[in-house]
Amino acid sequence: MKVIETNLPDVKIIEPDVFGDERGFFMETWQKQRYLEAGIGNEQGFLQDNLSYSKKNVVRGLHYQYENIQAKLLYVLQGSVFDVAVDIRKGSPHFGQWTGVELSSENKRQLYVPEGFAHGFCVTSETVLFAYKCTDIYNPKCEISIKWDDPAIGIQWPVDTPTLSDKDLAARPLSEIPAEKLAVYSL
Repeated sequence: MKVIETNLPDVKIIEPDVFGDERGFFMETWQKQRYLEAGIGNEQGFLQDNLSYSKKNVVRGLHYQYENIQAKLLYVLQGSVFDVAVDIRKGSPHFGQWTGVELSSENKRQLYVPEGFAHGFCVTSETVLFAYKCTDIYNPKCEISIKWDDPAIGIQWPVDTPTLSDKDLAARPLSEIPAEKLAVYSL
């Protein structure tokens, strides 16, 4: 497997080894020891797997939890997305900065988003099946949504007028999130 560093420390793009022939292909989407050696995940492991189905131009996010803080390993089973991570760690030299990558069933890439980052994605194919592993459980009582088009973050989304959930329509800019509900940067 090949691990590609991004402009945000600890956010990584993973290109798994894919073995294919005329019958199809095989790849590992997670192997604890190999991924831990690459700085992905933690000893506790992943506690929850999620599957999302969405239509073209849907934007989901930017989401994170201030309790039950999650790292995520994300990949596409069918279709494609523009996947984004935003550093929300108070005191980080990269606070408010983002990185984005295309994940698709064709390129088979994965994105690792560590704790302390908000996550979101935009569907770029007609539909997408999007899978991700989380290091903690979903806790809707402590989930925060940051405005998808917060100008202070400046994400260059591949859509101007996305389809959004009510929760994401009501999201606030990062500057309006209370400090006690942000992650804290530590070396």
